[in-house]
Amino acid sequence: MPWETGVGFCPCTRALPSNPHIFGQGFRFTMDADQEKDLQKFLKNVDEITNLIQEMNSDDPGVQQKAVLETEKRLLLMEEDQEEDGCRITLNKTLISPPQTTVKSAEEINSEAFLASVEKDAKERAKRRRENKVLADALKEKGNEAFAKGDYETAVLRYSEGLEKLKDMKVLYTNRAQAYMKLEDYEKALVDCEWALKCDEKCTKAYFHMGKANLALKNYSVSRECYKKILEINPKLQTQVKDYLNQVDLQEKADRQEKEAHALLDSGKNTAVTTKNLLETLSKPDQIPLFYAGGIEILTEIIKECTEQTLFRTHNGFSIISDNEVIRRCFSTAGKDAAEETVCVSVLKLWQTVCSGNEENQRVLVMDPDRARLLAALLSSRVLAIRQQSLALLLQLAQTESGRSLIISHLDLTRLLEALVSFLDFSDKEAVTAMGLFTDLALEERFQVWFQASLPGVLPALAGVLKRDPKVSSSSALCQCIAIMGNLSAEPATRRQMTACEEFGDGCLSLMARCEEDVDLFREVIYTLLGLLMNMCLQAPFVSEVWAVEVSRRCLSLLNSQDGGILTRAAGVLSRTLSSSLKIVEEALRAGVVKKMIKFLKTGGKTASRYAIKILAICTNRCHEAREEVIRLDNSLLLN
Repeated sequence: MPWETGVGFCPCTRALPSNPHIFGQGFRFTMDADQEKDLQKFLKNVDEITNLIQEMNSDDPGVQQKAVLETEKRLLLMEEDQEEDGCRITLNKTLISPPQTTVKSAEEINSEAFLASVEKDAKERAKRRRENKVLADALKEKGNEAFAKGDYETAVLRYSEGLEKLKDMKVLYTNRAQAYMKLEDYEKALVDCEWALKCDEKCTKAYFHMGKANLALKNYSVSRECYKKILEINPKLQTQVKDYLNQVDLQEKADRQEKEAHALLDSGKNTAVTTKNLLETLSKPDQIPLFYAGGIEILTEIIKECTEQTLFRTHNGFSIISDNEVIRRCFSTAGKDAAEETVCVSVLKLWQTVCSGNEENQRVLVMDPDRARLLAALLSSRVLAIRQQSLALLLQLAQTESGRSLIISHLDLTRLLEALVSFLDFSDKEAVTAMGLFTDLALEERFQVWFQASLPGVLPALAGVLKRDPKVSSSSALCQCIAIMGNLSAEPATRRQMTACEEFGDGCLSLMARCEEDVDLFREVIYTLLGLLMNMCLQAPFVSEVWAVEVSRRCLSLLNSQDGGILTRAAGVLSRTLSSSLKIVEEALRAGVVKKMIKFLKTGGKTASRYAIKILAICTNRCHEAREEVIRLDNSLLLN
C-alpha cells in the first residue's frame, strides 16, 4: 500500500513524527510511549551489534579480542534474562491499524526475525559457554596442581588450554601470570595481567602480579603505581600494600647501592678491592678454623661503609661464609673448643657489621632458611659469647620495621621465644636486653596473630616464667616479661587460652605467694602481675572456683598494703573474682573488706571507687551482714 508523501516514519533518520498522521486509504499510525521506548531500544541494539561486527572484522587483534569478549558478555546477559523471565526480548510493537484488521509493516517482520535469530544464537552460545566453563575450570585445577608441584611449564600449558575454552576467565590469566613469573618471563606475565584487567578492571590480583613483575624488571615507579591501584580498589588492604611499597623502596635503594659500589670497585678504591680479595681468600676450602676466623675478623674491620657492605653481598659473602663446611661444623658442634667458638663469634660479629643499616643485607641474611634456623638456635647456645652476639644481632635487626618483619616471617618464633625467656636466668643486662627484643616483636600485629595461633605451644614456657623465683631472676626483666603477657592477654582469644591453662594459672598464684614474702622488695613484680590477673579475670569461667578463691585471698591480703597502685589493682582483681564463691565473700567480710571499700569510696580515686562499689554490691547482695555493716558504717550510703 503506498505511503503518503512527506508524512509517516522515515527509517533512515530513525525519528518518529511528533503527531499521528494518516497513511493511505483508511490507515492511521498509532504508537504509545512504551512502544516508542521499545523501538528506540531495538534500534540502539542494532547499532551496538553492528559496531561489534565491524570491530570483530578489524585488522587490530586487540580490537578483535575485545569485541569477542564484549559479544559473549552480551549474549550471556541475554541468556540469563531468558532464564529468569522466560524471554525478556521485547519486540517492536508499532501498529498500523486499519478499522478492523492489524497489519505488520516490513520493518516489524524483519526486526522480529532478527531478534528471533539473536535469541536462538544466544541460547546456543550460552549452552556452549556453560560447557566450556566446566572444561576451563577442570584445566584450571590441573594447572594449579602443576603449579603446587613446581612444574610451572605444565601449569602455563594447562592455563592456556583453559583460555582456549573460555577467553574471558580472568583467574586463568592471573594464574598463568604467576606461573610466568616463576619462570622469570615477566613480560608475558604483564600481558596476562592486562588481559585480566580487560575482564575485570578491579582485579587486585592482576595489579599485584603487575607490581611484582615490574619490580623484577626494575620498573620501580610503575610497580608503585600498580600497588597503589590496589589500595584505591580495596582500602582494607592498606597493610599489605604498605609492605609491597616498602619492598619496592628497599630494592630500588639496593640497586642504587650496587651501582655505586661497583663504580668504586672499578675506580680502585682500597677498601673495596680489599673486600673483594678477602672474600676470594675465604673461598678457599678445607682450611683450619683459625684461618677463617682470622680472615673474617680482618674483613669485619675493613667494612666501614655501605660500599663494602654492598660488595660483601654482591660477591656472595653470605654464601661464602655460611656454605663453608669447616665453618658449618663449628656452628653445629655441641661442645665447642676455643677455635670453634672463635669462628662462631667472628661470624656473628661480621653479620652485625654488614647488616648495620643495610636492609638488603638483612633480607639476604634472614631469608635463607639455613641461616634463619641457625640464628634461632644460637640464641640458646651454652656458650655465653655466642649467645650474647646472637642476641645483639637479632636486636639490631629488630630496630627497623622491615627487620622485625623478617624475624617474624622467617625465624622459628616458638624456639626464639623460649630462648628469650631463658635469659631471665642470666645477668640483669642480658635479661633486660632479651626482654627488650621480646617487647619490640610483641608490638607487631603479625607477632600477635602468630602468638594467638601458637599459644598452646608456648604456654609452658610462659608458665615457667611465672614459676621463677623473683629473688634470683632479674626483677626488671621479669616485670617486662609479665607486662608483655598482660598486654597480649587483652585479646579475648588469647585470654581465653591463658585462663583455661591450669599450669599458667598455678604459675600466677605461685609468683604471688613468693612476692608476698616481701611486698616492698617485689612491688613492681606484684603490680605487673596484678595487671595480668585483671585481664585474665575478665574471662569466665576461671581456671576453677578453687583458683578464683585463692586469687581472692591473695588480693584480700594485699589490701593491707600501703602502696596505692597495688591497692587499686588488688581491688580490681577482687571485684572480678569475689563473686565466684559465697565462702570467699564471708572470708572477705571477716577480713574487714566493707570498711576498706567505704574508705576507698571516700579517699580513693575514680578507678578505685568503681572497684569498691562493685565489691560492696557483691557483698551486700550475698550477705545480710554486709548490708547491716554498710548502714552502720555510713548511713549516707543507704538507698531507698
